[in-house]
Amino acid sequence: HVQLVESGGGSALTGGSLRLSCTASGSIGSDYCMGWFRQVAGKEREDVAAIRTHGMTRYNWLLEGRMTISHGSAKNTVYLQMNRLKVEDSGMYYCVWRDSLCYPGADEYRHWGQGTQVTVS
Repeated sequence: HVQLVESGGGSALTGGSLRLSCTASGSIGSDYCMGWFRQVAGKEREDVAAIRTHGMTRYNWLLEGRMTISHGSAKNTVYLQMNRLKVEDSGMYYCVWRDSLCYPGADEYRHWGQGTQVTVS
């Protein structure tokens, strides 16, 4: 079983920044993918970014450039740095985990965090 704990959501002004963090624990092994999805108003749940343990990243191309995913000092912690925030970035952000490869589809991830709210005004 894998547990994911997110933090770092909150409020920001348009053009501002927020950093989300997520730590995975449990039976995570040594080769896995951690990432972020979001649910924003009026849209399907969408991928934001993901990173595999060896450092390879993937991004939603529509968000790349404003969002940066990275590991912490330990690979089981990932950060999502969100810059130049827009009102339309407001929503619930979910940390995800899966074994091995990173995929863009939400159905590929069985393990989800509880979500952290981001509000941009």
